[in-house]
Amino acid sequence: MTQPTPTPMPTAALTPAPAAAQATEGRESPIRVLLVDDQALLRSAFRVLVDSEPDMVVVGEAADGARAVELARAERADVVLMDIRMPGTDGLAATRMISADPELSAVRVVMLTTFEVDEYVVQSLRAGASGFLGKGAEPEELLNAIRIAAAGEALLSPAATKGLIATFLAQGGGAGEGPGTTEYAERLAALTGREREVLVLVAGGLSNDRIGERLAVSPLTVKTHVNRAMAKLGARDRAQLVVVAYESGLVRPRAD
Repeated sequence: MTQPTPTPMPTAALTPAPAAAQATEGRESPIRVLLVDDQALLRSAFRVLVDSEPDMVVVGEAADGARAVELARAERADVVLMDIRMPGTDGLAATRMISADPELSAVRVVMLTTFEVDEYVVQSLRAGASGFLGKGAEPEELLNAIRIAAAGEALLSPAATKGLIATFLAQGGGAGEGPGTTEYAERLAALTGREREVLVLVAGGLSNDRIGERLAVSPLTVKTHVNRAMAKLGARDRAQLVVVAYESGLVRPRAD
């Protein structure tokens, strides 16, 4: 299979900072952040940045994925900033382990990458990551991402996530890598007609507000449908819904 051509990955596709701040209002304790990168200097820079914020605190550092999984459990991390490429257990494997552990179901993983290649991004989402961020992102973008992930919201705009997945799957990246056709059929059969309709619109890049306008319902009602679809499909967040929609064939990428 021909490998996807590396393309620059947008790092500005995050929810605006004010919205991120509102999402975490009312928290009684700081956001517990775990830093995972094999470069000690980079971890130190991230620690200074994160610890400078009154609503978050660094609870640990790891240089490889195996240690990251241990610390995520031991330190009760809320958000893990996870490098993709590391010696030993890499970030993709570590994210899969975190996603598969029921005790870590509340942990959100934000993937950090220098080589922004669509293939790695989609593999990260399949592994259970809530989103991704380039290491060249601005400090405010990084802090914004932590707050959004901690609030359980989609880290990336649906349109940005959908675009990357559509590009990769259009190149053949979805064949044989997700659950089988039968399993997908069973999962989708559990959805109501409205939940399936909402899933298609989520995969199409529409926000809850836009979906509400399209279906003539409130954004809160849309959010309820999205949450129910996530529960039935075993998706951790909105990004996972987009992956399921494409890998199941419910939504197919258009050739532009």
